Amino acid sequence: MKDYIIRATAADSQIRAFAATTRELVEKARVAHGTSPVVTAALGRLLTAGAMMGSMLKGEDDLLTLRIEGDGPMRGLLVTADSEGFVKGYPFESDVMLPPSPAGKLDVGGAVGQGTLSIIRDMGLKEPYVGQINLVSGEIAEDLTYYYAVSEQVPSSVALGVLMNRDNTVRRAGGFIIQLLPNTSEEVIAALEEKLSQVKSITSMLDQDMTPEEILESLLGDMGLEITEKRETDFVCNCTRERVSKALISIGKQELQQMIAEDKPIEVNCHFCNKNYGFDVEDLKEFVKQA
Repeated sequence: MKDYIIRATAADSQIRAFAATTRELVEKARVAHGTSPVVTAALGRLLTAGAMMGSMLKGEDDLLTLRIEGDGPMRGLLVTADSEGFVKGYPFESDVMLPPSPAGKLDVGGAVGQGTLSIIRDMGLKEPYVGQINLVSGEIAEDLTYYYAVSEQVPSSVALGVLMNRDNTVRRAGGFIIQLLPNTSEEVIAALEEKLSQVKSITSMLDQDMTPEEILESLLGDMGLEITEKRETDFVCNCTRERVSKALISIGKQELQQMIAEDKPIEVNCHFCNKNYGFDVEDLKEFVKQA
C-alpha cells in the first residue's frame, strides 16, 4: 500500500482532521540515513507530522520546515515539507542507542532531550513565519500539540507512531492531527475528548492495520465525518548535481581557488538524502569561470 494522507471534516465543519500512513517513506529515510531504531522512530514521527502539516499549506510553492534542537544524544532533527505531500529530513546524529523507556518503548524523548521546536512557514513573503516553543517531552507529538495551542491558538490532538520489526526495518508508521475550529460547541469538544480518551495509542491502531480512513472513522465517525481529500505522500529529495554545482559556484572564487590549490577532487554530501556528489579539479576550474 502506497503512503497517503487524508483530509476530513466533522461536526458540521467544527473539526478538521488529517491522518496518514507513512511506512514506505519512513523506511526510505531509515535506509538513506542508516538510522538506529530510536532515531528512525524520532525522524519517522517528524516526517509524518511534516507530511500532514505540509498538506495544510495553501500555495503551490509554500514550504514548511520543522526543526528540533535538543541536548540529548541525537542533538536534533530537521524536516521540510511542501504542499504536495512530499517530505525530506535528517537527524543530526543517526546512530544513537538507548535502553527502552520505562514504558518499554523506544525512548525518543531521551534521544531528543530538552530543547526547542521551531516551525518555519515560507509562503513567498519577505519574511517567513517562525514559531518556536520549548519542548514539552521530546516525544514530538506532545510537543506539536503544545505548539498548536501556544503559538497558533488552535486546540489540537497530534498522534504519531513508528513501529519497528526485529530486523530494525519499519513495520508501521503513521499518525493523525485533529483540530478544533473557531466557535466549536462545548458538546462537540466534550464528545471529542471522550473519544480521544478511549484511544490506547496510535501505534496500537497502526499495528491493527487500520487505514487512515479507519482511524478517523473510529474517532469521528459518529460526528458526521466527511473525507474531503486523499493524496499520496513520499520521501523525496530534490537535490541534483546541477543544484549542487550552483551551490558551489555561489561560495565565490576565493573559496574555489583554495580547493583547486589542494589539487584534490571534492565530495559534497546532501544532508537530506545522504547522496554524495563528486567534483574533480577541472570541474572546480569551470566553476571559477562562472562565479
